[in-house]
Amino acid sequence: MLHLDAGKYAAFLWPAFAISAFVIAVMIGNALAYARRWRRRAEELAGQ
Repeated sequence: MLHLDAGKYAAFLWPAFAISAFVIAVMIGNALAYARRWRRRAEELAGQ
């Protein structure tokens, strides 16, 4: 079973997990946006 009780450390642990998840999501979004820009630029250069 999944045991999610962090006891007395929950006040520190869950916000740390949330911040980490947010940072990872931002990094993924940034990488995808960069890849889109890179692909668009490569297509522009290939069309010249």
